[in-house]
Formats: sequence, C-alpha cells, structure tokens
Amino acid sequence: MQSLFPASPNELDDSDLAQLYAYPLERRWVRANFVCTLDGAAQGPDMRSGTLSSPADHHLFALLRSLCDVVLIGAHTTRVEGYQPVVEDEMNEAVRTELGLAPVPSIAVVSRSLHLDPGLLRGGRAPTIVITTAAASADVRADVEALATVVVAGEHSVDLGVALDALAALGLQRILCEGGPSLMRDLVASGQLDELCLTLTPRISAGDALRLAHGAAIAPPAELRLRHLLESDGELFCRYDRN
Repeated sequence: MQSLFPASPNELDDSDLAQLYAYPLERRWVRANFVCTLDGAAQGPDMRSGTLSSPADHHLFALLRSLCDVVLIGAHTTRVEGYQPVVEDEMNEAVRTELGLAPVPSIAVVSRSLHLDPGLLRGGRAPTIVITTAAASADVRADVEALATVVVAGEHSVDLGVALDALAALGLQRILCEGGPSLMRDLVASGQLDELCLTLTPRISAGDALRLAHGAAIAPPAELRLRHLLESDGELFCRYDRN
C-alpha cells in the first residue's frame, strides 16, 4: 500500500498504517469504515458489503478493528452480514498489545426490536453490548439482558449521543462503526461522526444497492476534509474527518 496524499512516506508497512490510523487519546472518537463502488454502491450483488472487499481492504479492515475498543453496528447489518463476536485471529495482536487494549474489541449492536442472534449476544473474549430504547419490549429485553449488557438510550428511537457517552463510560472510547447505511445516516445527522475511512473499489455496478448513508436527507450536508489517500492495486483508501 502506498501513500498518494500526503506523499511521504510513499510505501507503507503495518507499523506505518497503525500510526496513520491511530485514535486520539484525549477524547472519545467515532470512526466509520465503509467500502463502496465508484458509482456509490455500498453493497455487492448479494446486498452484502463483504462482497465488495478485496485482500487489501480486508487487511485494513482487520487493522482498524485492531485499533478500536468497540465495533458499533446496526442490527439489520448483523443479520445480513452474519456478525459474530470478534476472535483473536481477526486482529493484529501486536498492535493491541502495544496499545494496552483488550485481546479483542466488543461489539455494540443498535437495535429497537432486540431480535438478535443468540451467538452474537453471548459474546466471546469481549462482551456484546446492545443499545436499545425504553420502548423496547420488556420481556424481550429481559431475555437479552440474560446474555449481554444492555444500554437504554432514548425513548422510542436511539439517541446516539447518549449511546456513545455510555460506551465511553464503560471505557470504550475508540469507536469503530461498520454500518450499515441507515446507522451511518443517523450517526452523521446526529453530529457524532468524527471520521470516515472509505475504500473505493474500481468498479461501476449500477442497480439498486444502498449508498454509504441511507435515509432522510441531512440538512445541511456534513462537510468532510481529506486527511490522507492511499492506493493498492487500483483501489483507493480515503480517510476524512469533520471540518
């Protein structure tokens, strides 16, 4: 992988990438990571983002997970993409050890219905956290609480500011959002997104696949600035933060 902007250093190894993508230490930081086609599709032909990924994107995906405390994800995306607790061989162990992080990050799922895979709820080396609303079914919530930590954030819809504050209070301030597009839209609209890491895969697919963010228009649109641009085999790896 090479750096196009800024141009130095040009060729980047894993140590360079870990430094480039390091989280700030002084505050909670919310990073989103997505892959999309040149015409904006954030899903492959099977409606999953994973089918857009390449070996280089997989490598960066693993590195970004290696740097975070918690992976934030929407419930629908966990079902579509088949999410399970993160395991050690998906991580860069040396990076996590150097940073003093837990062996694996937790997964925090945003869900109003609370209909989630029991295997995901049970967690693994790190506990799963479920973020829901006060209006969620009390009976279903009790079942979920028997398996996972539950955070109530909002009455009828999830208040992402409250949810993210609750994660930080649990010591999880390096937050990595992996989607999906509806959660991404709400995260941006709430003003809580600090950074976007976007892989542009060099293909045009057309069709009805969702874009990076899906839902009501955000007004005014969020303005981002380019922090760096990397390249590998024709793929571009962009990193933006909020102005």
